[in-house]
Amino acid sequence: MTDHDHFDLLLTGATILTGRFDRPEIRDGAIGVKDGKISWLGAGVPAVCNAGRTVRLAGHLITPGFVNVHTHAILTMVRGVAADSGFAPSYTPGLPKGTDVNPGQARALARLGALEALMFGSTVLGDHFEHADVATEAMAELGIRLCPSWRIYDLDFSQVPQGRFVHNPAIGAGTLDNAMKLYERWKGHPRVTVNLAAHAVDTCSDGFLREIAALSNRYGLIVSTHLGQSTVEVERVRERSGKTSVEVLDDTGLLNARLMGGHCIYLTESDIARMAKAGAHAVHIPKCNAASGRFAPTHALKRAGINIALATDTQHGDMVELMRWALATARVQIGKVDDEWQPHHVFHMATLGAAKALGMDKDLGSIEIGKRADLVVFDVRRPHLTPLVDPLGNLVHTAQGRDVSMVIVDGEVLVENGRPTRVDMDQVCREAEQAARELWSDVGRRYWADRI
Repeated sequence: MTDHDHFDLLLTGATILTGRFDRPEIRDGAIGVKDGKISWLGAGVPAVCNAGRTVRLAGHLITPGFVNVHTHAILTMVRGVAADSGFAPSYTPGLPKGTDVNPGQARALARLGALEALMFGSTVLGDHFEHADVATEAMAELGIRLCPSWRIYDLDFSQVPQGRFVHNPAIGAGTLDNAMKLYERWKGHPRVTVNLAAHAVDTCSDGFLREIAALSNRYGLIVSTHLGQSTVEVERVRERSGKTSVEVLDDTGLLNARLMGGHCIYLTESDIARMAKAGAHAVHIPKCNAASGRFAPTHALKRAGINIALATDTQHGDMVELMRWALATARVQIGKVDDEWQPHHVFHMATLGAAKALGMDKDLGSIEIGKRADLVVFDVRRPHLTPLVDPLGNLVHTAQGRDVSMVIVDGEVLVENGRPTRVDMDQVCREAEQAARELWSDVGRRYWADRI
C-alpha cells in the first residue's frame, strides 16, 4: 500500500461538482483527504485503501467551499432593517454605526455573521469593518478561512448622516495603523490572510489612497473597496476631483490585479474598459443591489473579460441563494436566457472566480488533487432537490444554504449534520441577540420598542 492509499478522511458515494470545466461532474464519486489536501478524486473508491474516517454520502452533493469575498459580519446588527433603508448603514441616519459598537458587541456579532456564512457553505470569508482585531479573533475560533481587514478611511463618518464629508488625516492614520497591526498579528497563519480594505473612493481622500497603494505594493496585499456603489459616491468624487472613482483609483495606483471592487453599479463604459485592462476584479453583490432597486451591469463586466466574484455583503450569508440572484438579475437586464448566463457561470463566480480575486485559486475554488480540502456537502434527498437530473441546475435554481449538512476546511469537519463542531450555535445566537439589543437600545430605542 502506498502513502496515497491512506487517507485521513474519505468521502464516498456522492455526486461531486468539481468546478472544473474539463470534468465538471462525477457521479458516485469519492474524495480522499490527507494532510488537509485532496489526494484522491474519482468515481468509486481506490481498490486498496484505508482511512481514518470514512463518510458514506449517497444522496448527497459535494461542491468546493464557497468563497465569500466581501462581507461585514458585525452588520448582522442591522439585519432586517438596513435592506429597507435604501442605502448602506454607514450613510443612513437612525441605524447603529460601526463606531457605536464596543469590542464585546463586535465579538458577538462577528461570530454570528461568520457562523451563518460557514453553516451555509462559505469556507472563505473576506470580512472588513470596525473592530477587526477582536472580530478576527472571534471568527477564527470557528475554523473558517478568513481574509479580514480593518475598515480603512480618513472620512469623519460621524458627520456623514448630516451630509457633511470631512476628511481628517488623523482618522486615516489611525485606521491604516490598525490595518497594518492586524496584518502583523496574523502574518503566516494557515487560515487567516489579511487584506487591506479602502472603504470607498468618497470616504478616502486621493492622498490617502496613494498611501494605501504604497502599502499594497510593498507587502503584496489584496485591496478591497466599495466601487460605484451609490450616486452619492459618484457625485462626491466628481465634485472633489472631476473624475470617476475608477479614474481616481487608476491615478492613485490602486487599479491593478490586486483590487476587488465591490458592487460596481455606477460604472461608465470607460471605467469598465479600464478595469479590464488593469486586471481588476468586480465583486458582484446581487441581492443587496437588487433589494435597493439597482443592478450592476454584470453583462458588460463579463463581456469585457473582467473576473467576477460573488459576495453576500450585509443582508445574509447564503451564497447558494446569491448564485440564483446573480443569474436572475443578469437575465432580467439582457431580457432573455442565453448561453452567456448559465448556472455554471455563477457557480464559477462563487468558487474559483472568487478564489482568483483573492489570489488563492492555486489552492482553493475547485475540487482537484493537490488543492486544499475545503468542501461543502449538501443533502439532496429532499423534495425541492428531486429529481437530480442536473445537479448544478438544482443547486443554483432550487437549493438553499440550509441544505448544507457538512462543511470541511483543510480536511477538518467544521459543520456536521447541519451543526457547527467548534462552537455552541445557541450560545452564539444568544450573545449576538443581546449585543444587538444593547446597540439598538442606545441608538434607536423607539425603533426597537415599536417592533417587539
